[in-house]
Amino acid sequence: MTAVRLRLSAMMFLEFFIWGAWLPLIFGYLGPGGLGFTPAQQSWTLNAFALASLTAMFFSTQFADRNFAAQKFVAFSHLVGGLSILALTWTQSFWPFFVLMLVHSLFYVPTISITNSIAFANLRDPQREFGPVRLWGTIGWIVASWPFVFILTPESGPTAKASTFLVAGIASLLLAALSLTLPHTPPHRRKEGAGVERFAWLEALRFLKTPYVAVLFVVTFFDAAVHQGYFVLTDTFLTQGIGIPQNWVMPVMSLGQIAEIGTMAILGYALKSLGWRKTMTLGVLGHVVRFGVFALLPQKSLVVAVILLHGICYAFFFATVYIFIDEFLPKDARSSAQGLFNFLILGLGPFVGNIVWPGLKDAFTVNGVIDFRSLFLAPAATALIAAELLLFFFRPPQRSVPAAAVH
Repeated sequence: MTAVRLRLSAMMFLEFFIWGAWLPLIFGYLGPGGLGFTPAQQSWTLNAFALASLTAMFFSTQFADRNFAAQKFVAFSHLVGGLSILALTWTQSFWPFFVLMLVHSLFYVPTISITNSIAFANLRDPQREFGPVRLWGTIGWIVASWPFVFILTPESGPTAKASTFLVAGIASLLLAALSLTLPHTPPHRRKEGAGVERFAWLEALRFLKTPYVAVLFVVTFFDAAVHQGYFVLTDTFLTQGIGIPQNWVMPVMSLGQIAEIGTMAILGYALKSLGWRKTMTLGVLGHVVRFGVFALLPQKSLVVAVILLHGICYAFFFATVYIFIDEFLPKDARSSAQGLFNFLILGLGPFVGNIVWPGLKDAFTVNGVIDFRSLFLAPAATALIAAELLLFFFRPPQRSVPAAAVH
């Protein structure tokens, strides 16, 4: 591994370590037995990411695209975001907690797309090399979250669980320092004139007029909403539907992220062999198979096996979308274009999913018993429609394979 790829891999590791350190346990920390926030207060806190993904699309990524070196932007963002989440360790009142979480999210969320842009700009062959670099983000998430699952049990007090924010804050400050050693990734400026947008996000939005980009935009929304359904519904299904003990739920669900590591490693070869459309379609179809098994074949061994499809669902669709954007959209709008799709993947899709899937679960619950068959057929059908849209209507122009990628 070259020195540049090593630094880029470390960047991805810390980027997702930060998120993985606090997210798995925040649901139990905010409510009863923790900070005691009301359901509405919990929703506002958890939706800080969705709000940040929207503002990132219009403001933050603009600076990385047109005005600010990307690595310096990431350094500054993680300095401010790191101090904010570090302060959450000792914050227990709702409004200070919400404001600090919002500040952290406003500075952290844009770095998800901008770190992608830094990687794409400094890899010789992004199609082949991005997967092996990005998989270190998944490793970072697992390394951060698993120890807390076993060390901080549901019986742990609020003070112990608050240490997750301490770890996340330290990791963020480390990434701020590391970012200053990353390859220089300057903004791309174009002279303003006819047909040239002053704002990078307007340049990104303009490409939605292109049919294949518009199709990908719609499919990404549906896939993100379905993807969120996995996290919203699976915990209850594993315990109530097939009888997996609660303490094993997180390790079982994490099998999907472990599978993601292997899938990311072969993503470049899949793209060369299958092309954009088939690779993305397989990623969406992974949801169809997973939710189909949940609905129609709820056997413990089969359920655990199809959870491994998470790697295909994420890498073959979401990661491929990021690579596709870098390949097909202008370099001076690349972070804003990434932010536009990040708004769907991290913002609008999960936001809608957080409303639709709990509502469906309540609708299919009678006398406390959930009809999992009917419940899971809904996201399976939604994913199937999205896959058909990709298969029949997604027609990007042909691009030749870079010579460096051919082996």
